[in-house]
Amino acid sequence: MTSAPATPATERLTAAGISWRGHVYRHDRTAIAQGLSYGLEAAAALAETEAIDVDQVFKTLLVQVEGVGLVVAIVPVALLLDLKALGQVAGGKRAEMAAPALAERSTGYVVGGISPIGQRKALPTFLDERAIVLERIFVSGGRRGFDIEITPTDLLAVTGGQYAQIAR
Repeated sequence: MTSAPATPATERLTAAGISWRGHVYRHDRTAIAQGLSYGLEAAAALAETEAIDVDQVFKTLLVQVEGVGLVVAIVPVALLLDLKALGQVAGGKRAEMAAPALAERSTGYVVGGISPIGQRKALPTFLDERAIVLERIFVSGGRRGFDIEITPTDLLAVTGGQYAQIAR
């Protein structure tokens, strides 16, 4: 691991006194161009250098929920977000993925590097309940090629989030 870059996520964690560990990996643009998702790319790259299970790597998604607005969903990279379940738990009706440009404007991060931590404004945040049994999880650190290792409890504390059954 090389030294962790300074991002709004790392600054927020440090300011909150939360323990975390940064993991830098080589972002492969060709893999993305060939259809590999950013989350699966991160999981594969981290598995090469760290002794981790793909189930520990989570992706951050922004979703527009009717009647609520934007919400953050954090789900395992190997699973899909259940939009209907997220809409219900968020207290809204219909839910759809936010447009990439809207996600970037709202969070201050680029797609593929959107961290659930240190976003421009606090949004309702939901972490898939599969994280409950994990000691540590990996989420984007705010840049492509950079993930943060953190406990699920600390992630919920710093984001004001809650557990929910939102992946399938």
